[in-house]
Amino acid sequence: MIFFIGFRELFYQIWLLLFFCLIGCQQAKVSSNLVSEEDLKQLRKIDVHAHYKYPRSYLPNFFKRWNMKAMLVDVAIEQGDSIVKNFDNYLTHYELLPELFYLCTTFTAKGIDSPDYIDKTIAQLKSNIAQGARMVKVWKNFGMVTKDSKGNYIQIDDQRLNPIWDFLVENKITVLAHIADPEQAWRPLEDPNNPHYNYYKSNPQYHAYNFPEIPSYETIIGARDQWVKNNPDLKIIAAHILSMSNDIDAVAQRLEAYPNLSVELGARFGDLAMQDSEKVRIFFDKYQDRILFGTDYGTGEAEYQKSSEALLAEAKNLEERYQLLFDYLTKQDSMVLRKQQTKGLALSKSVLEKIFSKNYLKFLTRSN
Repeated sequence: MIFFIGFRELFYQIWLLLFFCLIGCQQAKVSSNLVSEEDLKQLRKIDVHAHYKYPRSYLPNFFKRWNMKAMLVDVAIEQGDSIVKNFDNYLTHYELLPELFYLCTTFTAKGIDSPDYIDKTIAQLKSNIAQGARMVKVWKNFGMVTKDSKGNYIQIDDQRLNPIWDFLVENKITVLAHIADPEQAWRPLEDPNNPHYNYYKSNPQYHAYNFPEIPSYETIIGARDQWVKNNPDLKIIAAHILSMSNDIDAVAQRLEAYPNLSVELGARFGDLAMQDSEKVRIFFDKYQDRILFGTDYGTGEAEYQKSSEALLAEAKNLEERYQLLFDYLTKQDSMVLRKQQTKGLALSKSVLEKIFSKNYLKFLTRSN
């Protein structure tokens, strides 16, 4: 009996030893895959979703130090009967520093009932592409804002838009699609720690919860999915992780269903941080060929409008914001991201190379 008890204790101690050795080996394996700070800086990076509308004297050095380029993404915002676009501002910045930037144009469905709508829209896109645009942005105007002459919200799968998608396929132009907002837009603002709380506090016009006439989240997402399905030859990068960033299982379902679809990460790292970090890491590993790095960062006013102190603070803030995103992707430390307690993903160098640049460069090789 004594021998049996002793053997059992010995067996338990050996089991514990093996268990901790296994955990230690796994941690050592993850640690050995971590990229160093110097390696991180050397990795080629493309921020595929940025809004640097106005130049900054600090930006060239900042981008070169991080070995980074950015896509200057125009957005068409409807204000009453007018449409506010900033393509000329982005074009000026792009022409000033073409080695640091790519260019993305946009359009809306406003005036879709006009007989010349398609011709005018395609003519505008042709002109912008000739000026250097490599992508076309479609925004949440589709589904949430723009109405036709009958007062119906125009969804992205509206058949009247088909000639535009055919034109983009023919010219091998990728679409950056921000369709719908996060599900939070259709929910009451109750949690100040939610990653989207401040946005809807500051932009109540897009808080769909207060506008019951706006189609439901499910309706807009359904139209978006149908559009992707209807256009299998159209290369689509879904901005903001498909507007489903709070549910990576739902994102994975779409990536499995639609081979022409990829996702970018801009302004949705907080949603990722709310989910289990190991689950998120597995998602990144599995779909490493379909994920692109983006931030949604930008400049909203001309440099001369800001004091030297404000510019210094802006540059420091930008550095810290990029560094935090890089830390989340590359390290395994605990951290706070958009008020969410989480842990870094510790992605391998090979995965990071794809997400940071290689995946987007594949789109460029297909384009004009």
